[in-house]
Amino acid sequence: MSIIPDVLPHDVYNTTLVANVHPPDWVNPEPIGRYNLVVIGAGTAGLVTAAGAAGLGAKVALIERHLMGGDCLNVGCVPSKGVIRASRAIFDARAGGAFGVRHTDGISIDFGAVMERMRRLRAEISSHDSARRFRDELGVDVFIGEGHFSGPDCVEVEGKKLCFKRAAVCTGARASVPPIPGIAEVGYLTNETIFSLTELPPRLAVIGGGPIGCELAQAFARFGSKVTVIEYVAQLLSREDADAAETVRQAMVRDGVELCLQARILQVSRKGNDKVIQVEQDGRTLELSVDEILVGIGRAPNVEGLNLEAAGIVYDPKQGVRVNELLRTTNPRVYAAGDICFPYKFTHTADALARMLIANALFMGRQKTSALTIPWCTYTDPEIAHVGMYEKDAQEKGIEVVTLTVPLADIDRAVLDGEAEGFTRVHLRKGTDKILGATIVARHAGEMINEFSLAITNGLGISAIGRTIHPYPTQAEVIKRLADAYNRTRLTPLVKRVLGSWLRWQRK
Repeated sequence: MSIIPDVLPHDVYNTTLVANVHPPDWVNPEPIGRYNLVVIGAGTAGLVTAAGAAGLGAKVALIERHLMGGDCLNVGCVPSKGVIRASRAIFDARAGGAFGVRHTDGISIDFGAVMERMRRLRAEISSHDSARRFRDELGVDVFIGEGHFSGPDCVEVEGKKLCFKRAAVCTGARASVPPIPGIAEVGYLTNETIFSLTELPPRLAVIGGGPIGCELAQAFARFGSKVTVIEYVAQLLSREDADAAETVRQAMVRDGVELCLQARILQVSRKGNDKVIQVEQDGRTLELSVDEILVGIGRAPNVEGLNLEAAGIVYDPKQGVRVNELLRTTNPRVYAAGDICFPYKFTHTADALARMLIANALFMGRQKTSALTIPWCTYTDPEIAHVGMYEKDAQEKGIEVVTLTVPLADIDRAVLDGEAEGFTRVHLRKGTDKILGATIVARHAGEMINEFSLAITNGLGISAIGRTIHPYPTQAEVIKRLADAYNRTRLTPLVKRVLGSWLRWQRK
């Protein structure tokens, strides 16, 4: 019998959530003779795979042991963006003076109400991922319980045997915790537990200066926590360009986040009610006393309990299930998609891989992961969005590039919005208008990066963007400005002389 997840706090919203994505009264169906596709894991990759395949006429079984919707709905994208949106509202209220907004009585923050709003919206959204929707509307056989392989073409769940023509492993990943002495005994939060908070931690340490750490550190600082980010290297968001990360660093410091960079955590202990983190930095040993610790470092694949060996599926405990470019595992009947097998662990990537899996597993497709153009965004304020290559990537491949950058301070709408920090950057193959990669640092960068993604995916150069009329005034006009900057590079002295001669001739 499956264990009903204990989602805290126990309120009407979380009761609704659980009723949708792990119904306590759920009765598993009787398996049919053989399924076209058995999907293990009902996170983004599994849900898209199951829904898409069933919509095309396949007989599909979907297995989930915990909460349907996976990380994204329950402990990832949905709750985090709900919380981040509230923190932006607080920031905007505090910054209202520049727009003529006056607060005579100051601003108060009700953290309990912030989290209650998040839980309410998450519960509403959860109906899209519900077991009953997948059964009643989409025709999927939904099994709640522990699923594991019992052979190369068979999965067992709650004592029932599901035979398949094809199977998809979509079990995702979970937060990983570094082996810091004492941290397990003292206790810590991850993205899987922080959204259960009902009271604001007065002092919060965030271990890791990557996307999760930076997003939540900034949000909790805006709520009023005294936040310290501890990062092993010298730069936040180390994957990003240094000046892009620096823009975010300045914004976080402005919001009150303290940074402890190039630091190594020696141990964690408890002194009274305090959690004490011993840190080594610049040859000195420091002690940081906090109320809560958030660990935001890395992901670990969910491979345990699947009995992958019985199906002949090769995997690595740290890297996940091994797949080729077609998403096929070492068992030709079994495919995988999402965080369980792919280095880019994003919801939108899991969605894209699921669509590829359907084509390849069921319809003899040959779609390859190497052909994907994958954008991503870190939802700090301002956001950093990127797609394609960084300049260093091109250099490592021996590709000569021309890099163009336009600051948001040059864009009228960004200035009028009071959101002029940031820039947009594009890398072009030298001598052409081919877009190799792009970075946007802006408050709505995630909304703006899609124009570059579309261009790269469809082989459109920066000239095509230049020929496209952009509405004025918008912040996205900065992308058109990059095209204008490219066109100016084409006006070489020789071209200018030729054009000048032509115009002089016309005046005769």
